[in-house]
Amino acid sequence: MARIAALTRTTSETDIALSLDLDGTGKAEIATGIGFLDHMLTAFARHGLFDLTVRATGDLHIDFHHTTEDVGIVLGTAFDRALGDKRGIRRFGHAVVPMDEAMADAAVDISGRPFLAWNVAFAHPKIGEMDTELFEEFFRALAFNARVTLHVTQRAGHNAHHVAEACFKAAARALRQAVELDPRIGDAIPSTKGAL
Repeated sequence: MARIAALTRTTSETDIALSLDLDGTGKAEIATGIGFLDHMLTAFARHGLFDLTVRATGDLHIDFHHTTEDVGIVLGTAFDRALGDKRGIRRFGHAVVPMDEAMADAAVDISGRPFLAWNVAFAHPKIGEMDTELFEEFFRALAFNARVTLHVTQRAGHNAHHVAEACFKAAARALRQAVELDPRIGDAIPSTKGAL
């Protein structure tokens, strides 16, 4: 069964169309109007082996906040829909990713209980034109709308670009592992409660 979701979300601030294939090859077509966010989402797709298409227009004349957060909302919702009842998944994932002097780790539990623990400190307030504080907003929106518990922790690094990239790649690798089908459990739901 294909684990694919495609959806749109339109508000007075943003207009987003997104498609996600959990069992892809890492193909990405990203256009958010925010160059660095496009770069991070492309890396996220490649390292998660997700096929991801994002088309977003937003009120960038105000700032990048609404577009960044809303892309996270729609991407998280797509993960939740593509996973269905979560039968047969590994559920947990963990990855540690170095990026030159930077290193980040991410751990995820596809639990149905949304939570973000963000332990990342950027030495600079911006990467290009993008505020570094928006990365926490993106991952919070992703985690809460995907209904997952996500921990992202910076282990080293001072270059803001490297730190952000390590975080996105680590989260992608952890999610890739967590959504992977586990042949040992067949179509069982990986929870003693019988539901996630």
